[in-house]
Amino acid sequence: MTLPSPLTGVVPPVCTPLTPDNEVDVASLERLVDHLIDGGVDGLFVLGSSSEAAYLPDGHREVVVDRVVRYVGGQLPVLAGAIDMATLRVLDHVRTAAAAGADGVVVTAPFYTRTHPAEIARHFRLVAARGELPVFAYDLPVSVHTKLDADLVLELAADGALAGLKDSSGDDGGLRRVVLGARARTDLPSFAVLTGSELTVDAALAMGADGVVPGLGNVDPHGYVRLYRYAREGDWARARAEQERLCALFRMVGVGDPLRMGASSSSLGAFKAALHLRGVIACPLTAAPQVPLSEAETEQVGKHLAAAGLL
Repeated sequence: MTLPSPLTGVVPPVCTPLTPDNEVDVASLERLVDHLIDGGVDGLFVLGSSSEAAYLPDGHREVVVDRVVRYVGGQLPVLAGAIDMATLRVLDHVRTAAAAGADGVVVTAPFYTRTHPAEIARHFRLVAARGELPVFAYDLPVSVHTKLDADLVLELAADGALAGLKDSSGDDGGLRRVVLGARARTDLPSFAVLTGSELTVDAALAMGADGVVPGLGNVDPHGYVRLYRYAREGDWARARAEQERLCALFRMVGVGDPLRMGASSSSLGAFKAALHLRGVIACPLTAAPQVPLSEAETEQVGKHLAAAGLL
């Protein structure tokens, strides 16, 4: 389908269900897509952080983007993560996404080696010029160890190298600089600013962001769609109440014991456990080397779902 210009609304980063033998569970993936579409979301983002893209081999990535695009069949725009260490590797992923029919790609700054701002700019320009899809910059300093500068993002947008920004930096001041900078320019009417910080969506929308990419939206897409609608209607009291309910639900990401697992194991494990408990996916397995939740930890996820009225 034609990518909306700008892309707005709720665009969840789709979890990647796995079978017990670590293959992509296509049937569960399709049920998850149905669950999200039924929730009223405005687009889908596969192969992001909540999709465990960093843990998946290239074959799994190809299966995910191909199956989701074909299953959606143009009902919604589908963005695909093209996340890798350097430009030539990213371009391989872009070509795969384009061949599958994705509507755009989401790309981080290069990582592993330290990169200069000039190299970051060249990276995005080359991906835009040599790729075949609109490019959304993914600001994810916790993982790639580079914070995208607001002025650079706006410069790349003005040059036509970027269609939008997914800001998961947690830097609300930086997000506001991009929003205000884009608003002040007449040459960026189609540039989309999306927040990836699911706990402050009401604030981001209030400052002018176009939408949200919430990992927790896998578990409760209806909640984020309500939140977005309230904000767009200017009903900030109801938006705040919905945001606070989602903040309480988000506490599930902390159920994992930090003495035996990392934050990714706990948070992604919680999302998948919640989807399993809700009957959306068949198996809550996370990709190695993440540590699985215990039975007691999974029970805690269920209590969070019940408190939110989701179980």
